[in-house]
Amino acid sequence: MSRIGNNPIAISEGVSVEVKDNLITAKGKLGELTQEFSAVEIKVEDGQVWVKRPSDSKEHKAKHGLYRSLINNMIEGVSKGWTKELELVGVGYRASNQGQKLELALGFSHNIVFEVAPEVKVETTSEKGKNPIVKLTSHDKQLVGHIAAKIRSFRKPEPYKGKGIKFVGEQLRRKAGKSA
Repeated sequence: MSRIGNNPIAISEGVSVEVKDNLITAKGKLGELTQEFSAVEIKVEDGQVWVKRPSDSKEHKAKHGLYRSLINNMIEGVSKGWTKELELVGVGYRASNQGQKLELALGFSHNIVFEVAPEVKVETTSEKGKNPIVKLTSHDKQLVGHIAAKIRSFRKPEPYKGKGIKFVGEQLRRKAGKSA
């Protein structure tokens, strides 16, 4: 039984939610998101969104909590937005951006130039004595996570020294080096 799916979703102030056929649309101050759905019924009433399943079949149970979470992320995204921060750990690792082009120096023979999607706002900060930080902000949680994972894949953190690109606050599993 989906416990998440049974909870109603409160619609934030300044957000409008519309359901037409098999498409739900959320509009807010930060943008507009749409999501297709199937195997569930979605009702909008008194400032809340309810997700109901027609039966207790395996497919309906599986999609019940999924669509509730997706709709909740849409509503939160168009009202507050989503942010991911990446930290570059390593000597000589640098990050800079000109508009939507993110340039990363990660110890390779060349710099990596990554074109970020226009829906995502990218910022880089570099302070002396601290690791460079790349901050991604958007109203679409899936897109922010996808771009952050793509950037992280350029140089994943290694377990011995911890060098690489990691999420801020991420705990890395460290290994001991050679024993003498």
